[in-house]
Amino acid sequence: MNKTLEYNNQKVWIASGAFNLEGNLTQPETPRGIILFAHGSSSSRNSPRNQYVAEELNKAGFSTLLFDLLTPDEEASDREDAKHRFNITFLAERLIGATQWVAQNLHIQNLKIGYFGASTGAAAALVAAAQFPDAVGAVVSRGGRPDLAQSSLANVQAPTLLIVGGKDSAIIEMNEQALAQLSGEKKLEIVPGASHLFEEPGALEEVAKMSRQWFEQYLVKS
Repeated sequence: MNKTLEYNNQKVWIASGAFNLEGNLTQPETPRGIILFAHGSSSSRNSPRNQYVAEELNKAGFSTLLFDLLTPDEEASDREDAKHRFNITFLAERLIGATQWVAQNLHIQNLKIGYFGASTGAAAALVAAAQFPDAVGAVVSRGGRPDLAQSSLANVQAPTLLIVGGKDSAIIEMNEQALAQLSGEKKLEIVPGASHLFEEPGALEEVAKMSRQWFEQYLVKS
């Protein structure tokens, strides 16, 4: 989409049990869908890689919600004991809570929800997608660990795109194994020459392009 879009950017607080999680919500005037971002371990809503992808999706007319899966206190303790970063059930519950918040607080009506997950956040996205088959229309994983959602993979109905860097050999193998267990529409894309964080020139741009095309195909009604 080449036309200039107007965005509504706002800080939001998402209720999750006894806690409120901080998020950044960006909405074009007429959104084509809304994408919730689930960041990886040792990261947050301020991940520059996720922010870049979100900005590119905004340009394509999608609303985006980047939010912290952990409270500040949980983040601090996780840096010491890594208690939460690989607790996929815990992270998925936070994403499920954010999905419910979106449904209750935003005027999305017929808009489909998409998930974009990175690292362990990708596993959380797949677990959550398995629980919302009617609401979640597509999932994209960037350098993800979908293998950590093994018990949920067969129940994921949302079309799922797994994006992995060509230099990330261990993660490629994990994604190939997870791909075989996914039962719905699925695809594995390998970005040649890219490492785990897609820091090489043009690598993250390719991730954003693939993600946009996937969400346009599966979230936007004809």
